[in-house]
Amino acid sequence: MQKLSVAKNYRLPLIMVGAMALGCLLGAVWPAGASAIKPLGTVFINMMFCVVVPLVFASIAGSVARMRSRGRAGKILGVTVAVFVVTGAIAAVIMFVLMKIFPPVLVPWSAVPTEEMGEYASVSDMIVNFFTVGDFSGLLSRRAMLPLIVFSLLFGFSVNLSGGPDCLVAKWLSDLSNVMLRFVKLITYYAPVAFFAIFAGLVADYGSAITVAYGRAMLVYYPLCLIYVFTAFPLFARFGGGRHGPAAMFRHIAKPAIVSLGTCSSVATIPTNMDVAEETGISRDVAEMVVPLGATMHMDGSCFSCVLKIAFVWGVFGQAMTWDKLIPVVLVAVLSSVGMSGVPGGGYIGEYIICSIFFPTRMELAFPILVMIGNLVDPPATMINASGDYVVAYIVSRFTDGKDWLERALAKKTA
Repeated sequence: MQKLSVAKNYRLPLIMVGAMALGCLLGAVWPAGASAIKPLGTVFINMMFCVVVPLVFASIAGSVARMRSRGRAGKILGVTVAVFVVTGAIAAVIMFVLMKIFPPVLVPWSAVPTEEMGEYASVSDMIVNFFTVGDFSGLLSRRAMLPLIVFSLLFGFSVNLSGGPDCLVAKWLSDLSNVMLRFVKLITYYAPVAFFAIFAGLVADYGSAITVAYGRAMLVYYPLCLIYVFTAFPLFARFGGGRHGPAAMFRHIAKPAIVSLGTCSSVATIPTNMDVAEETGISRDVAEMVVPLGATMHMDGSCFSCVLKIAFVWGVFGQAMTWDKLIPVVLVAVLSSVGMSGVPGGGYIGEYIICSIFFPTRMELAFPILVMIGNLVDPPATMINASGDYVVAYIVSRFTDGKDWLERALAKKTA
């Protein structure tokens, strides 16, 4: 495996955080100047809003269209996706409870009211609008992220049934996805300038409350990731691999955890996860399905951060995080993780989904706040996401190879 420089992989996030810090400093010492450069940030946000719809459609539909699953592979795929959803939901519920106990923002930044999801709709209308739009043109709006994901999944399955990865449409989707990712990369070169301007304006408008709120958020997130590794992961390994599961997991998980922290990428951790899966005794076909799929779909760390982001911006707008919001928040956290890319930055898809569902009338303010949190939590989130792919393979093995799969694998090594 090619060794990647830690400095190289963290270069852009570090530059962006540095630009945000400088912007905050400018906003504190020269509010008038900070307000004057706000348009530099608006340009970037508008460009990203324009690219998100084709990016989400091409990446999700193309991924589903290229799947080659038959027989046992189909069973492995079904169990894998189900486990991803369950573990993601568990992570989201944990963070929701923590946000109730330790809210990241104690004093609202703005008194301007914002529309809440379903505020003017019945429950049935909310469900319909959550997953669909009334016309195809509605899918072309950045405010319809979840309906777009549902449409993209169904479109991808349709292409898969019409010829799969060899179908001309599947190849077109793959090419379009690559093009859109390059498009995002080009725009991202401008991101440090944009976020310098954005956060200069935020500090000019809202003052020191920004620093305090972000500090509180990190004090919750970083310890939670460490606790999750030493509590939830052993439980998952015990359920999937039996009494030998936790010990086997701890013997091998350090390698993918370190690689993910060094590369800041779930995709870059795939080879290491495949190696430790083979060393553990996980069936090759299970590892080949779970690990690559998990690099783009299994994101417990991202579910943590998604709930943190929602709670943070609710606090900014002075909205209460009540228990009746638990199900929508968990649902958005789990579904948005499917759209996350396995590369640093991830195209900001998760932030768009959060904004379109919970903050549709305040996207211009909510989006940069969410991106800042994403940059701050990216290293531990990636570590949870990537190393968790290896742990999930234990659970999938239990359902595909039997409860004693690990004991048989260990016995074969000692024979």
